[in-house]
Amino acid sequence: MYEKNGEKYFVVDSHMHYWDASPANWVAGHENYAKGWIECFHAYQGLGPPETHWTLEHFQKYSEADLMKDVFEDGYVDVAVFQPTYLKEWYAEGFNTTERNGELALKHPGKFIVNTRFDPRDGDAGLRELEENVARWGSRGLKLYTAEWKDDSRGWTLKDPEAYRYLEKAQELGIKNVHVHKGPTIWPLDKDAFDVSDVDHAATDFPELNFIVEHVGLPRIEDFCFMATQEPNVYAGLSVVIGGLMHARPKFFAKVMGELLFWVGEDKMTFGSDYGIWEPKWQIEGFVDWDYPSDEFSDYPRVTTATKKKILGLNAAKLYDIEVPAELQLPPEAGIPAARDEAQLVDDKAGV
Repeated sequence: MYEKNGEKYFVVDSHMHYWDASPANWVAGHENYAKGWIECFHAYQGLGPPETHWTLEHFQKYSEADLMKDVFEDGYVDVAVFQPTYLKEWYAEGFNTTERNGELALKHPGKFIVNTRFDPRDGDAGLRELEENVARWGSRGLKLYTAEWKDDSRGWTLKDPEAYRYLEKAQELGIKNVHVHKGPTIWPLDKDAFDVSDVDHAATDFPELNFIVEHVGLPRIEDFCFMATQEPNVYAGLSVVIGGLMHARPKFFAKVMGELLFWVGEDKMTFGSDYGIWEPKWQIEGFVDWDYPSDEFSDYPRVTTATKKKILGLNAAKLYDIEVPAELQLPPEAGIPAARDEAQLVDDKAGV
């Protein structure tokens, strides 16, 4: 929990990781990709305040103690959501797997939600793995990485029939939330594989799932906003938005936040630190203090304390059925966190 000026904020870090990108985990023959990937990630950390930067060695493989201190002890987070990214073409044991995350969660009950993932190119074996992961870790969400390489394939799309088969299976297993990486590329992945248009298709065809677009499609913010405003089940995941822009690009950050608040709305935006790229402490402190820098942004919705409470934790808590203490909830007049747009689909049975 974070407290400032008598206001208490329940914090859910809905997008964070526990990775191993150390040289010992690099796949033989693909060392250049493994090295390039983590060095590109590390360069993004430079967008945060200088005092928060890590050495590359520390960044490659931080410890359990580092994570628990940075996220919970110093970082104000009440509950964190692990989002896996496998990258087994380059990392022998995987970069950031469901199992690695889940084992840490078992050691710290109540602190973590363990999401899993799928790759539709894995066929029937992948479906069995998905079912096993949900059963073992109680996963209520997925993290999908459509740009991930596999053999000769350099990405996939949510529009693929095989992807639909996986989404149908996930829904059968009780999955509610689908986090999709659609943002800045990391070398050597292909930028086009992060295009947001496939989310539009899947969100329409799976109205009971919530699609949280992580990194809000940056740099395609306009494409994302115009897509998200027509899809009641599409949410804006603010990982990278706050960590990557609030300090380094404050005017652009104000524009991006203003567009998101106007088109998507404060009920459909979720905080994610993207740890270990950035630590949550400075992001939470800075966001609670943040407002538009000038009248230049006067045509965007105003940012209130209730807005910040929803974004920092209450929206994600609603999506994941996390119990929020009564004193940290909002009064009814502040609106319902994570509420979808009022527009409803027509019942197929209407008029029958």
